[in-house]
Amino acid sequence: MRRLAFSFCAAALCLFLLPACAADSNYNPLQTFVPFDNRFPVNRYRAGDGTPGPDYWQNRADYEIHATIDPGHKTLVGYEVITYTNNSPQALDYLWLQLDQNRYRADARGNFGGGGFPGVGEHTEGYRIASVEVADGGGFAPVHYLVSDTRMRIDLPRPLAANGHNLRIRIHYGFTIPASGFGGRTGWGKTENGVVYNIAQWYPRMCVFDDLHGWNALPYLNNEFYLEYGDFDYYVTVPWNMLVIGSGKLMNPEDVLTATQRERLEKAHHSEKTVIIRSADEVHEAASRPVRHGTLTWHYRMNNTRDVAFGASAAFIWDAAHVDLPGGHGALAMSAYTIESLEQGGWERSTQYLRFIIGFFSDYVYLYPYPTVVSIGGTVGGMEYPGLAFDWYKANEPLLFWLTLHEVGHTWFPMIVGSNERRYAWMDEGMNTFVDVLATAAFNNGEFAPKSDSEYAPKTGDPIKDILPVLSDPAAPPILTRADVIPEQYRHPVTYFKTALGLVLLREQILGPERFDSAFRHYVHAWAFKHPSPSDFFRAMESVSGEELDWFWNGWFAHNWALDLAVRGVKYVDGDPAKGALVTVANLDKMVMPATLQVTWADGSKKRVRIPVATWMRHDHYDVLIPGSGRVASATIDPDHVLPDRNRANNSFKPKR
Repeated sequence: MRRLAFSFCAAALCLFLLPACAADSNYNPLQTFVPFDNRFPVNRYRAGDGTPGPDYWQNRADYEIHATIDPGHKTLVGYEVITYTNNSPQALDYLWLQLDQNRYRADARGNFGGGGFPGVGEHTEGYRIASVEVADGGGFAPVHYLVSDTRMRIDLPRPLAANGHNLRIRIHYGFTIPASGFGGRTGWGKTENGVVYNIAQWYPRMCVFDDLHGWNALPYLNNEFYLEYGDFDYYVTVPWNMLVIGSGKLMNPEDVLTATQRERLEKAHHSEKTVIIRSADEVHEAASRPVRHGTLTWHYRMNNTRDVAFGASAAFIWDAAHVDLPGGHGALAMSAYTIESLEQGGWERSTQYLRFIIGFFSDYVYLYPYPTVVSIGGTVGGMEYPGLAFDWYKANEPLLFWLTLHEVGHTWFPMIVGSNERRYAWMDEGMNTFVDVLATAAFNNGEFAPKSDSEYAPKTGDPIKDILPVLSDPAAPPILTRADVIPEQYRHPVTYFKTALGLVLLREQILGPERFDSAFRHYVHAWAFKHPSPSDFFRAMESVSGEELDWFWNGWFAHNWALDLAVRGVKYVDGDPAKGALVTVANLDKMVMPATLQVTWADGSKKRVRIPVATWMRHDHYDVLIPGSGRVASATIDPDHVLPDRNRANNSFKPKR
């Protein structure tokens, strides 16, 4: 009986505390302001302010790769030596690697989830693993390994000790290069003047072992990657007439370029204007190559990166220019494309696009860290790798600018800020798209603004209008849904666009640019070349901005809640307009936002009042006092239409005279 009486009293108390809700209101502050569930707890690896903790660690993978392309058979064969360092506090009995080329096998798991690629007759046999060997303090010796779909587990003969011990892995492998169109990430395609190879995911890559999940060995279904950082030396052997343009710095120009090309390349290092390294007229000239028979090996190096990729073709035009970066730093921007690219119009500006893009991101986010930035025009039409982008070779303006901006922007998210794309695609796609919006507005006085292309951006050019169908769709998944689970029809609207718009709202309407920008930069700098979780981002934004944002993370990221603000009426203090007006504002749906209330008096004068989020912690409606001495002609909430309000019909109220 005592327990029953306590339960009754508690229930009565809860009912007493709940606000009296309007009949048409779907709002409950006890639901909206519930504490946000930060999935990953604070510990000595990850601190409460969203920064790496005092014992944060991550492992490291350094690569030396040797590969040869056989254009006749469309194959790549080679070997790699991985130096893997275990900085974790535990010994490792086995290692996991990613075998991305196995995605193109007919029996790959990714073929059974939709997406339309590879098509019938377009599969390959995936990786052909010739040998797997490990050297741990001695010479290389064969080890047992197990291939499971797009992963390979190596069973070590003895555990790899913790806290900085390392070993070397040597793998001989090969694969048939898929035709372009397989998901837009790697492959070859024919152009009028020769085949273009866009080569990525071209070597077995270490999975990440971290403090959150242990081995991150999710299969490659279609979503992207999570990789360790390290230094790369890679060597690509191709027929003599092909150019290879890759991530990082070319280490042997004297072996693969003519004297004229080396002079032009040196000139480009000091020129803000685009310098042609190999012109359209020279594409068919054998003299544009240092030899006229056999093969050439191109050697590239890139340090402190998580991946490398390259383009190769006998059809490449090549140009370059210098980029001045903050603090006296510099980089070389380069573009490689085909004669058809010039016929489309736009590619002649590609290198200047690159110069602007890495300059903007360096100013706003984090200094560009690599010696080169490259755009490769080929039949793979939009994919990113560190310091290098594959862009559709027939793209013209403004699509080429938007495409290049987005793909190169990924150098920051997730190439510098190394989030887990397999699980949290919004942390790279959405954050990158957010900066894209700012960069597009800034480029050449808004030449291509607003950002609006067929793949990434809003349909109408009004981001507020375009998000409303998503917010009203009961089938639309929340942003925090695992990437592989999000249906294709929602991938761009939710992962890219909703995330980006959420950050715009956080910057422009909730925190203000000064607080947002400092918090966003703090997050980026804290996690540059590290592995943040969503919880780290949320905590960093709150800690630096000084704002508790559980309501926003809950409503916009963890749920797909809608916003419906309204003005319900106008009355006067003591019935006297001379004493001021009381404007009744209401929140009718689950989402809340700070908003501007504009009151217009009968004489045409106006006043604006900011309605903070705290207004809705205990109320679903509230009388806002507006000082004044006349009659109100109208009252409008969100007069500038900057909020994603699902029903604007109730945003204004005009008192009867």
